Amino acid sequence: MSAQIMRLLRENPDEADVMIYAGNVDPGAVALLACDVPVVEPRWVDNDEYARFALDFCLRNGIDVLIPSRRLEALAHRAADFAAVGTSLMCAPAAAVRALVDKARTYEIAGAAGVPVPPWRVVSDADELFRAVGELAPAGEKLCIKPSGEYSAFGFRILDDRPLSIAGLLAPPQPVASVDQVAAALRVAAAQGERVPELMVMPYLDAPEVSIDCLSGPGGELLVAIPRAKHGRFRTLLDDPALVDIARRLITGFELPYLSNVQLRYLHGEPVLLEVNPRASAGLFQTAFAGVNLPWSAIRLLLHGDSSQPRTPRLGVRLAVTEAVMEVAAPRPFPAVPARPRPTPAPAVETPALAVETTAMGV
Repeated sequence: MSAQIMRLLRENPDEADVMIYAGNVDPGAVALLACDVPVVEPRWVDNDEYARFALDFCLRNGIDVLIPSRRLEALAHRAADFAAVGTSLMCAPAAAVRALVDKARTYEIAGAAGVPVPPWRVVSDADELFRAVGELAPAGEKLCIKPSGEYSAFGFRILDDRPLSIAGLLAPPQPVASVDQVAAALRVAAAQGERVPELMVMPYLDAPEVSIDCLSGPGGELLVAIPRAKHGRFRTLLDDPALVDIARRLITGFELPYLSNVQLRYLHGEPVLLEVNPRASAGLFQTAFAGVNLPWSAIRLLLHGDSSQPRTPRLGVRLAVTEAVMEVAAPRPFPAVPARPRPTPAPAVETPALAVETTAMGV
């Protein structure tokens, strides 16, 4: 969770005091300087051990709401365990998480539900790669390749067999690789016994990318959807019912509660699915320019079943993404996280401690 989203939680419309505990596997993560209590999370642990860590942390520190943005597979099926220690878990259902961390499975389910998806092929060796390229781009259309699993942008490459030109050399760098280069890497991995994840080959979709931030009820009923079109450093909050309808079908179909995100791009001028994230996006804070506070509304939904979201979002807004600089203290070892006794149940508008986890939200 970013520092900007933490600010939205503190500047909530109920004027409730919050204490934010944030965790990250990287002790140098900037977001750990923005929270009230930072903690370094274990990095190389399996799902069961991570879940035990999170449960113990919530119990010892009296955490009221846990908002994970990574390791969802470890936590999604443990909501009852967190409830037993007094913590409400803001997480999608385990079945949805399992489907959505596999992009190929996501496309299969979405396509069957009538959501427009691009053509794709799953490959894991050089022969499958050449076959997929021949099937998807017989006339040399631009393709890309990326891991089918949840790897963020890691592993993404535009497939381009053209020789490097002076114009290309002087242009801004792009994540480009030739088909032969990728095939060679796959052959070397196979010869060395290296594990190769499933890779998706698909058309390189046209801009703009549209990121739709969604707020929904516990069963996936879409309450608010704000599409953000990305144009370089600029963003436009779109008023486009057709895009919202695509998001609605996905959020409802996967029964995604609270905060989630749908990403679209364009193929032959029509919007198609890029991916669905069963968690909040890194750019969620930009929706504040629509006059809403979606992170706080999600917490109210989780705790009280009421989003307290009376405003209609202000759309058509154009934003510029700028850099921000802040002074921080010199690096120091993190102290042991202090335990906090669980408070007496409070009135509905009062929200106590929140634990947020920052790695996967692009901090």
